[in-house]
Amino acid sequence: MSIVKKINHIAIAAKSLEPVREMLSSVFGLESDATHKVGDQKLIADMFRLGDTTIEWMEPTDETSPIAKFLEKRGEGIHHICLEVEDLNDALERCRQNGIRLIDEEPRLGAEGDKIAFLHPKSTHGVLIELLEEK
Repeated sequence: MSIVKKINHIAIAAKSLEPVREMLSSVFGLESDATHKVGDQKLIADMFRLGDTTIEWMEPTDETSPIAKFLEKRGEGIHHICLEVEDLNDALERCRQNGIRLIDEEPRLGAEGDKIAFLHPKSTHGVLIELLEEK
């Protein structure tokens, strides 16, 4: 039985959100549904809802932010995939039991007030995975 409800969002790192907004608007007719400033992660995120999934474009607000470091190392592109789960604590326990390395040992609050936790890409075949339980 799957503990994953759906792909909640795909997060993409960008040096600047302005050209992203222009491209998404002019090419695809998309407008941001929400913009969040995430102070502790030193980033701004624009959310573009597409049906049941969201594309989250992230821009660093400080050169020491995790997104700035990602951009420096890998350049613009997919940062992480977020899987929505019914029970985050249960999902984290299942990860522990299966040897998955956790970045967040305990759930924390995400940009939209949901409970989130990240799994280390070294134990998920090179993909940074965020688990999310909606509020």
